[in-house]
Amino acid sequence: MKVILSQDVPNVGKVGDVITVKEGFARNFLIPQKKAYAATPENLKRIEKVQAKQKAEQENLKAQAQEFAKKLSNVSCTISVEVNDLEKLYGAVSDAEIVKALKDEGFDIDKKMIVVEKPLEELGIFEVGIKLHSDVIAKIKVWVTKK
Repeated sequence: MKVILSQDVPNVGKVGDVITVKEGFARNFLIPQKKAYAATPENLKRIEKVQAKQKAEQENLKAQAQEFAKKLSNVSCTISVEVNDLEKLYGAVSDAEIVKALKDEGFDIDKKMIVVEKPLEELGIFEVGIKLHSDVIAKIKVWVTKK
């Protein structure tokens, strides 16, 4: 039986997928719990329109993210930390410290968007990613200096 998923179902598919499942699974689980509906010609046309609209919205969001990434690519922020006699940090620079430094520069970024490949545990200049969209990651420079 062909059905269209209206919710993400683990190990089955994502929203909008047209899948073939056994009739019992569709009638007893997916359709009663409103996780899917029958793949009739009318429903297929409707889902195509919805998917086209969602795709256009995603493209718009991606374009906005790319514009914001261009602005962020010119940004560099400085984080002053305390070091010991051997100029080693007492810890690592956290994502929250990077967010605070970006906020001082005038950019409001969520902590979850920060992508650090390896912890910033020494003095120097580092490149840190900021995930603005699933396909767009902006790179900024972070200067770690001693107080």
